[in-house]
Amino acid sequence: MKFLFISDTHSRHRRLTSLPEADVIIHAGDISKVGKEYEVEDFVDWFSNLNYQHKILIAGNHDFFFERETNENIQHILNDNIIYLHNSQVEIEGIRIWGSPYTPRFFNWAFNLHRGTDLEKNWQQIPIDTDILVTHGPPFGILDRTVSGLNVGCKELMKKVKEVQPKYHLFGHIHEGYGMLQSEKTTFINGSVLNERYELVNSPILFELEK
Repeated sequence: MKFLFISDTHSRHRRLTSLPEADVIIHAGDISKVGKEYEVEDFVDWFSNLNYQHKILIAGNHDFFFERETNENIQHILNDNIIYLHNSQVEIEGIRIWGSPYTPRFFNWAFNLHRGTDLEKNWQQIPIDTDILVTHGPPFGILDRTVSGLNVGCKELMKKVKEVQPKYHLFGHIHEGYGMLQSEKTTFINGSVLNERYELVNSPILFELEK
């Protein structure tokens, strides 16, 4: 099965033209600039009409709409062909995909949790049989270095990833961390299509996984 991965489009999604073919497209959050409903509606209109059999979405720290609205209102605005994951899992042809929007607290953005116990409790929900883990932010030390040279990923998430050992861990959030890193058990991908200056310079990333 072929997957196409993108993240951090920040309302520039319509500039992504000539997307490559795949069976599944996954977006790891920050679909909007500031989480206004009209931003989400425009993204959903674009995303739902893409020619992929399965479309998977999580929210990010800019996506306040998803944080403040009820699940009922979120499902109302999403089309039936979009799978929205919020600390939840979907199985597609035997491949188990689990997604979460939460990141370590930074100022007053959406879906922020305090480092330590709060994030540890959140990541305890990740099932041990997860094949593809989708989080908005990176684990500590993996494609998480900012332009200032700091590693800002989540240590609690890194600990859980080492336990679960998903085949793929997909994330964004740190735009300057775009790229792939292969460990013994897990392929890590930061799919931020915008750079740290919010310029659309990075390509969507294709990968394949067969169950």
